[in-house]
Amino acid sequence: MALVFSLILSASTLNVVPVMAQGQVTPMVADDTTVSAGNYYPPECDVGNWTDINQVAAGDLHTVGLKSDGTVVAVGWNNDRRCDVGDWTDIIQVAAGGDHTVGLKSDRTVVAVGDNYDGQCNVGGWTGINQVAAGGEHTVGLKADGTVVALGDNEYGQCDVGNWADITQVAAGEYHTVGLKFDGTVVAAGGYVPCFLPTPCFIATAAYGTPMAGEIEILREFRDGYLLTNAVGRALVDLYYRVSPPIAEFITEHPRLKPVVRAGLVPTVAMSAVAVNTTQAEKMAIVGLLVLVSAALACWITRGRGRGPEYTRG
Repeated sequence: MALVFSLILSASTLNVVPVMAQGQVTPMVADDTTVSAGNYYPPECDVGNWTDINQVAAGDLHTVGLKSDGTVVAVGWNNDRRCDVGDWTDIIQVAAGGDHTVGLKSDRTVVAVGDNYDGQCNVGGWTGINQVAAGGEHTVGLKADGTVVALGDNEYGQCDVGNWADITQVAAGEYHTVGLKFDGTVVAAGGYVPCFLPTPCFIATAAYGTPMAGEIEILREFRDGYLLTNAVGRALVDLYYRVSPPIAEFITEHPRLKPVVRAGLVPTVAMSAVAVNTTQAEKMAIVGLLVLVSAALACWITRGRGRGPEYTRG
């Protein structure tokens, strides 16, 4: 989501340490280790009671804080468990991605929680890491020897860092990765390609004009939390991915269709918004209902076809 947040700093917040931000919130750490935040947007800004914080990081809809004892706190949307960091210990650095959280341990291994649809949390085998960074759906690690590793979504080449060397710092954006070299030069990989012809994209992206629209973020949450958790939902997602590019291309060629398509997407976005902000039990009930409705629809279509044309004419 592309929301802009202003920073509200108290008079005592004079010495501010660097922080990492990915998405909507931009928290800052003051020299008294309390936390202040920008324009309030619950629940990812519920940091008023945090103390003894050494570092903070901000994802799309969550905020993470590293305490001086090596433990971690987090607030925000937790449908994909991106805030389940309560059992982390011996952490020396944290990073927050679009839907996941990454922690660097004192033994230079890495832990991660949250959405793992693209494998961005598969960091269990990483060792010798000096710094971590988290992008929209990818994770980056800087090794002690100055090389870089990355995993997760690589649609735009944001994980193509295997040939980097002499790197002293890494940073990860939504669709790209940046490395600072010892000599002060910078290298980068990836980069979002806008949805303009002839580049194929999806219907919702073409209608809203950007993959970072708030409505598309809600649809992604619904996809990851409901559709991708069962066979029927995954089949629907695969079907959408197959038929969507040519339709998106037609919408892009005829801009007057964009408001019409956006209007047509309103019920879907509204339903998805309600669904993603539910408890785990409610989520399971909704998934079950979706499966039943889809199965009933499939049976009805199959039955109609089996009866012959005399039963299917209007």
